[in-house]
Formats: sequence, structure tokens, C-alpha cells
Amino acid sequence: MAIYPQLIIDALKNVRYPGTGQDIVSAGMLADDIRIDGMKVSFSLITEKVNDPFIRSLVKMAEQAILSLDKDIDIIGNIEIKSRQAPRPELPQLLPGVKNIIAVASGKGGVGKSTVCTNLAVALAQKGYKVGLLDADIFGPSVPKMLNVESSAPVLEKKDGRDLIVPIENYGIKMLSIGFFVNRDDAVVWRGAMASNALKQLIADADWGELDYFLIDFPPGTSDIHLTLVQTVPITGAVIVSTPQEVALADARKGISMFTGDKVNVPILGLVENMAWFTPAELPENRYYIFGKEGCKRLAEEQGYELLGQIPVVQSIREGGDDGTPVALNSDSVTGMAFSALADKVIASVDKRNSELPQSHIVEVKKK
Repeated sequence: MAIYPQLIIDALKNVRYPGTGQDIVSAGMLADDIRIDGMKVSFSLITEKVNDPFIRSLVKMAEQAILSLDKDIDIIGNIEIKSRQAPRPELPQLLPGVKNIIAVASGKGGVGKSTVCTNLAVALAQKGYKVGLLDADIFGPSVPKMLNVESSAPVLEKKDGRDLIVPIENYGIKMLSIGFFVNRDDAVVWRGAMASNALKQLIADADWGELDYFLIDFPPGTSDIHLTLVQTVPITGAVIVSTPQEVALADARKGISMFTGDKVNVPILGLVENMAWFTPAELPENRYYIFGKEGCKRLAEEQGYELLGQIPVVQSIREGGDDGTPVALNSDSVTGMAFSALADKVIASVDKRNSELPQSHIVEVKKK
């Protein structure tokens, strides 16, 4: 049979884009580059996004539509994909305006890692630094509530040919969280690959701009999400948060081991002992070591790392997290001063790391 462009176009009018149900010709997804060489046919499909989730199935449907004209047509592998959106920059241009990327991590949940991370970000912003915060705790995103932006909804803006997510800003901090994109009352039941891809988008497809410090609130434990993060951005260093109790310290050791292992090799900036002691409001001079005394301090000395700070158990820290007013906002309070001192220690540790060690690189895991 004779093959001509209009025949190809008419066949592709029967292919509907799964995302909208509209046929790909009417939707403007067929490029004006149909090429016919005997029985060989080739053309391009244009998508709105670089990583269109429907593109594989769309290509297969387009191939079948052409083969329905004549099974001998050479079309398989001849459909090129183009995007109206500019491609995502490659490293090291992925976050060109970000000076330092800090992982705030813990070996286990429930040690107050997100509280420490949020108040550290606030304390850094209070000192005049440009700060970004990514809530990478996919299955328990709590930072939006702590920063009083739980009801906010990020928008997209066109920049340099790309649709970028605009981070939510409050208290001088730019932040994004998966919590903005899921129902707050629903559990996030995702496989590891879905969670990893979502985090990549929040990092690479957002307009983070110029930042002195970009804090990433890592999920608890050690998982493929951690590996995805260190493979996506060059981590300057990690801050490990733990309580003084032995159960938490055992997991903190695992967290340290993950970052310092040969495959990851991210420097440890230091440890933070959270819930170091309890001080009741009516007895401000008293200290009760309800989770053990200075366990994290001993771990830091044992491992050869700096103890960056000891944060007490104070009612105002819990209230500030629930109310969306972090205690670090009041730098004159006891807890505010503790987080301000922690920020100073982190700044000094980052400066020391940058002066003594080579520039960070993403982790490359080679397949055997």
C-alpha cells in the first residue's frame, strides 16, 4: 500500500492521551516532522513535561495505530519524544545557588529530629542567612505544621523554560514537604521508587534560588530514600540527632555508619543530644535526666565527633511545634539560646569542613 503523511495523521487521531482522553493530533502532540522512506515511518511526539508518566504507553499505542494500517510498516523504535519544557539541569548545575547542603538525620524515629531541624533552620535564618528546608520524611511529614504553613499550597512558575515549584516561605525559610501534596489525614502508602521520585522532584524541579544553608530533614533509619538523596545532591555534611538513651544511641551509630561508609562517604558535622534533660518551669534550675545522662556526649567522644548541642525537654518546645511558632524565634529564651548556640556550632563545623575537605559530590553507586 502507498503510505503518505495524511494516512499517518488519520491513524494517530485514534490514539488518545491517557492523561486527558484527547486524541494526540488535536492535542498538538504530533510534531510536524513525519518522515516516510519506503515502509519506514518515523515522527516525534511532544509532551508537556520531560518525565511524562504516560509516555511509554502512548508510544506503544501510536505504534499499534500505525501497524494497523499495514503490519509490514517499520515503526517500532522510530518514535522520538520531545518536550516543550526545558530539560532538568545536570549536576553540578542542579542547585547552582546553594552553598551548603546539610543532612539532619537520626537512626530511629521519635528522637525529635524534625523539631531540631526546624528550629536549627529558624535559628540560622534569625542570624541573617538564606535558608531552605526540605522535609524529606515522606511517611511522617511534620515540618509544615511546625512552621505554621500546613494549609499552604505550592504553585508552579515558568522559569528558563521549565515549570518549577515555588517553595513556601515563612519565618525567613523556604521550604517544601510531601505533606503539601497529600491529604494530611491519609497515610502515605508508597513504594520506595515512588517516594524517591517525589523527593527528586522537590529538589530538582523547585526554585530554591540562592541559599547559604539547605537543610534536609531525612527520614529516620537507613533506607533507599537516604541513598536516593545522597545520589541526587552533594551533601556538605550530616548532623546526627539522638536522645541520651542507649536504644537511641545504638541506632545513631548505624546512622553514622551509613554516612561514613565507603559507598556514601558524607562527613559528620557533629551530634545533637535532644531531650538531654527535663527542666520543669517552676524549678528552672533543676535538671532531671529522664532519658539517661550525656549518652550522646559519650557517643560523640567515642566516635571522635563534636557534640554540637544539648537540647533540654521543655514544654515550650512541644507547644511551639504544635502551634507553628518554633521556640528558636525567641532567641532570648533558654530554649531559643540553645538553638542559637547550636546554629553557631553548625556554622563553625561547616566552615571547618569546607576548609579542610574537598568539595562535596553526589554519591555514585556503580552496578556490578
